[in-house]
Amino acid sequence: MLNQIITTDTDLFLFLNNIHNSFFDIIMKFASAKFTWIPLYLLVLFFIFKKHKLKIGSLIFILIIISITIADQSSVHIFKNVFLRLRPCFNPEIKNIVHTISLPGGKYGFVSSHAANSFAFAIFSLLIFKNKNYTIFILIWAFFVSYSRIYLGVHYPLDILGGALLGSLISLSIYQLSKKFIFSS
Repeated sequence: MLNQIITTDTDLFLFLNNIHNSFFDIIMKFASAKFTWIPLYLLVLFFIFKKHKLKIGSLIFILIIISITIADQSSVHIFKNVFLRLRPCFNPEIKNIVHTISLPGGKYGFVSSHAANSFAFAIFSLLIFKNKNYTIFILIWAFFVSYSRIYLGVHYPLDILGGALLGSLISLSIYQLSKKFIFSS
């Protein structure tokens, strides 16, 4: 059963990774870059402080940072360093047919830290704003950033799904644990 799941994941990866062109190479590399989304984070932070007082806004900001940090560190130390699943670009069976722009820092990819971090940010912030349009926007953003990792040849779809679930569950848990203390005042 596990072999069939891995085979299906690899087949889906190869199909999605094969859909590429030079224009989207630039877009997807930009989407995955470390500092690309700082303006988005600052804009969300601005609206958090606009919606909430300084004290509550500061606590929300700290909780978002904690959520992302836990998602990031657990994606590496609990998953990547335990499962040791080679990224597609390092998998000797397919690496010669994987479309890559640049190689990532680590050899292992399950789960995607980009997906975990993006979904941690998205889920926590959408729970704060509770706005339909923002929810749609931020989820599309998180999926886009996550998909860019498949496009760039550094993650399988299950790496993305695992990271998205991890980041979402961490943010949801931290939000639920903190909401009665922060939002009850």
